[in-house]
Amino acid sequence: MMKVDKNKIRLFLKWLLARKSFYKFNKFLYSLSLNSLGILNYENDLISGEASFVREISRFLDEDAVVFDVGANVGHYSNMLSELKPEIKIYAFEPHPLTFKSLEQNAQLNGYRAFQLGCGREKSQLKLYDYAEQDGSEHATFYKDVIRDIYASKPTEHSVEVIALDSFISEQNIARVALLKIDVEGNEYAVLQGLQRSLANGMIEIIHWEFNNMNVVSRTFFKDFYELLAAYQIYRMLPYGLIPLGEYNPMFCEIYAFQNLVAIHKDSQFRP
Repeated sequence: MMKVDKNKIRLFLKWLLARKSFYKFNKFLYSLSLNSLGILNYENDLISGEASFVREISRFLDEDAVVFDVGANVGHYSNMLSELKPEIKIYAFEPHPLTFKSLEQNAQLNGYRAFQLGCGREKSQLKLYDYAEQDGSEHATFYKDVIRDIYASKPTEHSVEVIALDSFISEQNIARVALLKIDVEGNEYAVLQGLQRSLANGMIEIIHWEFNNMNVVSRTFFKDFYELLAAYQIYRMLPYGLIPLGEYNPMFCEIYAFQNLVAIHKDSQFRP
C-alpha cells in the first residue's frame, strides 16, 4: 500500500490555495472548519449541541442533584432539564427585572427556584445593559460595549444585585453542585472567580458555559479558563457529542466566536 506523504500534500495545497484569487473560497473553508469544530453553530439548540448535551446529562444526574443555571434568562435551559429530570434541584439566577418576571413564572410551573440575582466575582451592585428599544433581551450584559459596539445599538441600563456563588453555596448549605451552566454575555470568568473556594474543594462537578466575541470586550482569554479549571478536562460541544480540547493550544483555543464548552472534573464519573 502506497504511503501518503502528508507534508508534501500540505505544501502543495499551500502553493495552490494561498493566492488572492482563492481568498473568498478559503474563508468559506475556514467557516466550515469552524462549524465542524463546534464553533458558530448558534442557529438552534440542536445545531449547537445543547439539546443533545442536556438529554445526556439528565440521564447521568442523580435524583437529588443540584444544578445552577446562571444567566437563566426566561428559563429555557432549566425548563429542559426539569422536564427530563423533575426530581433535581435547580437554582436559576437572572438579574434583569423584566426577564426575571418570565423566569419566575416558568420556575413556578416547572418546580425549580428562581433568584433575581446576578453572579460575579464578589457581592456588589452593578449596571446591567440591554437594548434601549428591546429591553429584556437575551443579550443583557454587564458590559456596555457589547450592546453599543458588537450589536451597534443604543443601550439602556438597570442597577442589579450581584453575588459571589461561594457565599450562596455556604448560605444554602449546598454540599455539591453537579452541573453549573453559565450564559452571562462575557461575564463567565467573573462568575467562576466567585466560585474559587468551591472549585478548589472539588464541589463543582460539571461546568457548561459559552465563549464568544463578548470575551473580547471583557478581555478574557481562553487560557484564563484553562488555568482556573486546571482540575477539569475541557470539551467543545458538537451537535451530537463533546470533543476533548486536550492541552491548551492558542491556535485552536483563542477563537472569539460562539461556542459551547463543557469542563468535567477529573474525579467525575461522567464520560461523554
